[in-house]
Amino acid sequence: RIEDDEKLIERVASLLADGKVVGWHQGRFEWGPRALGNRSILANPGRHDMKDIVNVKIKFREPFRPFAPSVLEEKAHEYFDLEHPEKHYPARFMLYVTNVHEDKRDKLPAITHVDGTGRLQTVKKELNPKYYRLIEVVGDATGTPVVLNTSFNLKGEPIVNTPAEAYNSFSKSGMDALVLGNYLVEKKNAQDHDL
Repeated sequence: RIEDDEKLIERVASLLADGKVVGWHQGRFEWGPRALGNRSILANPGRHDMKDIVNVKIKFREPFRPFAPSVLEEKAHEYFDLEHPEKHYPARFMLYVTNVHEDKRDKLPAITHVDGTGRLQTVKKELNPKYYRLIEVVGDATGTPVVLNTSFNLKGEPIVNTPAEAYNSFSKSGMDALVLGNYLVEKKNAQDHDL
């Protein structure tokens, strides 16, 4: 258990920056079709192979399916065609598809769909401060305040609800680490992901 939120966030951001895939289980369950930072599988969107890694080793799903970016609301316009992101209320709920800026696509290959778009989630500090801070620290480590965010479930299963369900999915997949509140579990023999 890591009591200090900031130390936990720094450790998880370091794992993500190093190309690890992390199950993130925080607080109350989100209602709806999207994982918005409380029941999410997170990864570094800057790795060209990360989309394939998450599809093949973790989600066990078709390779053409895209992943969503979670981005700090006030930085969204720097990476996506989204002026005044605070006015795009649906983007907070991952209900908005927009173009990834052409000059940023190389920095975000794992969340850029074949048509150059991303179904982004803008993250507002007041609505999810811990998740916001994680993305902020990832940005400090990688230069890009964006994480790949996909629902915390395996193919054919619902999004996890309880810590036991989260641990079960974690143990059956290629995820490297699991965060349950302030508990961090890392697989002992987690290896670099290669396809």
